Amino acid sequence: MTACWPAHDAWQHALRNAITDPNELLAKLALPVQLGDAAALAQFALRVPRELVARIRPGDPEDPILLQVLPQQQEMIPVSGFSADPLAELGANPMPGVVHKYRDRVLLIGSGGCAINCRYCFRRHFPYQDNQLGGEHWQQALTYIDTHPELEEAILSGGDPLVTPDSRLKRMVADLAQRSHLKRLRVHTRLPIVIPDRVTEGLVNALTGTRLKPVLVLHCNHPQEIDDSVRDAIKRLIRAGITVLNQAVLLRGINESVDTQKALSETLFECGVLPYYLFVLDPVAGAAHFDISDAEAKQLVAKLQACLPGYLVPRLAREIPGEPSKTLLLPGQ
Repeated sequence: MTACWPAHDAWQHALRNAITDPNELLAKLALPVQLGDAAALAQFALRVPRELVARIRPGDPEDPILLQVLPQQQEMIPVSGFSADPLAELGANPMPGVVHKYRDRVLLIGSGGCAINCRYCFRRHFPYQDNQLGGEHWQQALTYIDTHPELEEAILSGGDPLVTPDSRLKRMVADLAQRSHLKRLRVHTRLPIVIPDRVTEGLVNALTGTRLKPVLVLHCNHPQEIDDSVRDAIKRLIRAGITVLNQAVLLRGINESVDTQKALSETLFECGVLPYYLFVLDPVAGAAHFDISDAEAKQLVAKLQACLPGYLVPRLAREIPGEPSKTLLLPGQ
C-alpha cells in the first residue's frame, strides 16, 4: 500500500502556530485563566501544538494532556533533592552538543527546540544555547565519534531532533553513517505524537537512506495522546522498516493508574509500537508535584504484569548519574 504523505511543510506551519499564551489555551478549553501561573510561565515557557490541544477535553482542569503542559504554581515551590541538572549531564558534556554517559552510545543534541514544552522535562534548564551542533561544532562532534571506536550507536535527542528540517537531518545521518564503527541510529522524539504531519517522506528517507539501522523512540504518556492522525504517522514509519518503541514518564495525576498504563500499552501495540521504558520522574526543579514513590511505581508495574503479556509491560527504570546503564527498579523484568 502506498503511504499517504503529508505536505512537506505542514509540520513547520504547525510548529510556528503552536499556542504559547496560557490565556489563549485556557479560553480555547473553556477554563478559567486563573489556572495558569505567570511566575511558572516566566521560568519555563508554554508551548503546545494546536493538533494536541484538539485532544484535550474542554472544561476539564484535570485533563491528562493539559496537566503536562500548563504552567502551574506548584512549579515554584522549592523541593529538596530537585535540581536544574538532575542527571548530572553537564559533567558528561565533553563538547557542545555531545553527551556521552554510556560506553557504547553517544547522545547528540540535534536541536534545542521542541514542539511542546512538557512541564516535567528533565532538560528544562539545560543550556541549549551552549550546545548548538551547527557548523564547526558538528565537525567536532564527528571527530569525537571518530576517536571513540567503542561507540556503536548514535542517539539524536534534544530538545527534539525532529524540529530539524529533513535536508539537514539527511546530511547529519549521512555523516554518521560514514563512521564505520557505528551500527545504529536512534532518534528520541515527541513530534510524531504532537504534530503527526512531521512524518514526511523526506524524514523517512533521511532515517532509512543509509546502512545504519534506524530506531525511533516515541514519548507518549497517555492513550488520549493517540488519535487517528498519530496512528497514520506511526504506520508510515513502520512501513519504512523503522523500529518504533515508546518510553513514558510516570506522572502523578496523569498516568499512575493501572487502567491508564494498560490502555497505553495496548493502544501503542495496536499501532505497532512496543512499550520500552516507564521512567520514574527525574528530580528536576519545578516538577516535584508529579513525583511518585518507588514503592508506588513498583506496585503499579507488578499489577500490570498480572494483566498484560510480558512484551506489553514497559521496564520500570530510573537514570542514576554515573551508572553504566539505566537502573531497573524491578530487576527481574
